[in-house]
Amino acid sequence: MDNNSMENSIDQEGRERAAQTASDDHPAEYVGESPIKVNKLGHMVYEVTDVERTAKFWREVMGFEETDRNAIGMVFFRCGSDHHAIGLKPSKAKTRAKVGDALRIEHLALEVDNADILFKTRDYLEQNGIPVVFQGRKGAGGNMGLHFCDPDGFEFELYCGMDQVDDDGHLRPEDQFHRVNSLEDAIANPLPSKKW
Repeated sequence: MDNNSMENSIDQEGRERAAQTASDDHPAEYVGESPIKVNKLGHMVYEVTDVERTAKFWREVMGFEETDRNAIGMVFFRCGSDHHAIGLKPSKAKTRAKVGDALRIEHLALEVDNADILFKTRDYLEQNGIPVVFQGRKGAGGNMGLHFCDPDGFEFELYCGMDQVDDDGHLRPEDQFHRVNSLEDAIANPLPSKKW
């Protein structure tokens, strides 16, 4: 299949019509109970201005393994056993839309094993001039996190220590969030153990 056939098989016009219909006619109320039960987040595909530059970011900074490339120039990466967790699609745009000019993905978060990895990552990012957007703990979920940008300015988070919700459904009370703006403060001010 050549590039044009591949691109046409995606039916971009159909996607745009569906997106407009969803926006204009989405129901205010849902009927019945949804059968959907998601097991995990699968993958994210996003458009980038320079696939090779961003592929280097995912290989060398994020440590993902490239698994495939397709006929329209997409590059796929994995971090576990799934074929891909990230897909890079060449964009026709030369830059990402400015904040406020379009709807956008706020960030994608990826779990790491522990805080030591966050500290080492922060040092690595700073050493390489990669902008750190946030570090510390924001609140809901109780996790420590480190937010930074890829070459197009898209924001990604590495995190550890996310609260786990048991079958009882109890969540950490807001008065225990203890928001902090550095990894050091997150370590120095740990959250109370789960007794809620």
